[in-house]
Amino acid sequence: MLQYKQGVDLLSDLGGVHSIAEAQDLFKQRLSPEHLRRLNTITCEEALLKVANAIALCDPDTVVIVTGSEEDRAKIRRMSLEKGEESELAMAGHTIHFDLPEDQGRMINQTFYITNADEDISSLAKREPRETSHAYMRQYMRGIMRGKTMFVGFYSRGPVGAHSSIPAIEISSSTYVLHSAEILYRNCFADFDKEVVRRGEFFTNLHSEGSNRSEDIDKVRIYMDRSWQTTYSTYCTYAGNTLMMKKGNHRFATDSALYKFAGKELSEHMFITGLKGPGGRLTFFAGAAPSGCGKTTTAMVGDNFVGDDLAQMWIADDGTLRVVNPEVGIFGILKDVNEEGDPHLMKCLREPGTEVIFSNVLVDEHKKPRWEGDGEEPPAWGNNYQGMWTKDMRDVPMSHPNSRCTLLAEAIANHDKVRNADPDGVPLRVITYSGRDSDTMPPIWVAKDMDNGVVIGASIVSRATATEMGASGVNRQPWANAPFVAAPLAEYLQAQFNFYTSPALKQKPIMAGLNYFLTHEARGSNGKGLLGEKRDVHVWLGWLEMYAHGDVEAIASPIGMLPKYADLKKLFREKIDKDYPESLYTMQFSLYIDNIIARIDLQEAAWRKEEGASERLFAVYEEQKAALLALKKSIGEVVKPQDL
Repeated sequence: MLQYKQGVDLLSDLGGVHSIAEAQDLFKQRLSPEHLRRLNTITCEEALLKVANAIALCDPDTVVIVTGSEEDRAKIRRMSLEKGEESELAMAGHTIHFDLPEDQGRMINQTFYITNADEDISSLAKREPRETSHAYMRQYMRGIMRGKTMFVGFYSRGPVGAHSSIPAIEISSSTYVLHSAEILYRNCFADFDKEVVRRGEFFTNLHSEGSNRSEDIDKVRIYMDRSWQTTYSTYCTYAGNTLMMKKGNHRFATDSALYKFAGKELSEHMFITGLKGPGGRLTFFAGAAPSGCGKTTTAMVGDNFVGDDLAQMWIADDGTLRVVNPEVGIFGILKDVNEEGDPHLMKCLREPGTEVIFSNVLVDEHKKPRWEGDGEEPPAWGNNYQGMWTKDMRDVPMSHPNSRCTLLAEAIANHDKVRNADPDGVPLRVITYSGRDSDTMPPIWVAKDMDNGVVIGASIVSRATATEMGASGVNRQPWANAPFVAAPLAEYLQAQFNFYTSPALKQKPIMAGLNYFLTHEARGSNGKGLLGEKRDVHVWLGWLEMYAHGDVEAIASPIGMLPKYADLKKLFREKIDKDYPESLYTMQFSLYIDNIIARIDLQEAAWRKEEGASERLFAVYEEQKAALLALKKSIGEVVKPQDL
């Protein structure tokens, strides 16, 4: 079990500021009168010591306290252009940021948890002894901000006052990082002290891009010190490695849910969206999917889109499952975003009126951002993160597959700004889990009970995407959250069982699997490519919305409940005005028994290596395998939904 405030606090030790009196003396020496006045409004002594030690360690020329005012935001935008971290594009409010060629995704091989000798962590995570990290920071972080400006911002990961919102400090010398923070998170400078008291904790994040040169890329480190809830990031600028309020603090929030609020909270890698059903009924969904597997697209299909990436859940006093989005912005992958599949987002990216930071796309001769799959004719030439690009370059994409856009969620036409700001959150009725699976699972299936639902989440697999540098092949991605779970996976699995089967959770959600990536080839069809298309998501979610309220029946199968053809045919016509032949339904929903059993065996073998993994997981696997083998014996290796 994680022990908080164990081992040396590296920031305090290297900064050398140990009392509030010392901190106040330092602030008087290093801050201008205006920024000293601002910082003096913060009374949390622990937070002030964090800031003081960051200043003492990094030694910036100037310190700016960011209050979240429009004046401050305008100053950060202006400084980012002057510094060259961003450049203006043709459309007003649009800028471009380029990361180094080697800094285009999460650097998983240079990302570590700082651990104490007796601290257990996930088998999928990298650890580094505290003394090793201490030596690195002493060598490379001391004075790393000389000649630079340090920005200090105070934020809330969630609506101020929400049960599971957690305050955080972001400290960086990068104007791009602070510009991104002001778009993606709620600046809570005025409420920070109150929020720390309410929640009883806060997170600290310290970043500097350093020299930001390719030759220094081996110096990059992304550290998470769970015991002291502090992150450190150096020599990089890609937001996934530097804006640690996102996935760095998501790791800490997952710890808090496991160890401070056991059985009462979960911190998930999920979208949140509301879908309207018959009679205008509004039903809220949350769904997990690894990056690059359709999570943002699915979120924006909703009529009341709330969030596209992270979800803080808790069981409310009335027994409902509630959730808030820690963010107010979107840091979205651009590859294959186009008018056909993402009209709301494309409106923000192609029409005036929305502030957008583009990263690692191509900038054409007209200063227009372009990316792979944007649905437009490729330009003759342009510049991207590698330099000059021309369309006759073979096998060289015009933009990086992990190129991104950063914008306020409220710019999206169907975003529900009111609910995203509500500290009571929204009530969840449907939980979905999806990966990138070309040959095994159907487009949609529903767990028959909570244990089976937890197992769907525990069994996600996905092909590696450009989000993680150095990753390849088909990987297990339990809950699409495993890269961000520091705790042993067996503990996280048990927390899932405890949460969803808690007697306090009186309104149980339905839990379902989604798979958008089945192919014609895998189903023996003469066609090529995917069996479905992006807009089919409207139908899959529409059916789940109706099933959650008992409006449609389902077919029982060993893996869960499957939709009936007649219901889907009707929904395809009503939702997207599309024919849905029964032959396609049969291909999509047939059970390929050997493939499914092989997938179960893969998962079971992996989970058997996790010491202490719950027997409830293995009981579900065994029950499913026995039923699948019985079907194979009576019907054959391929079982059509009509056979059931």
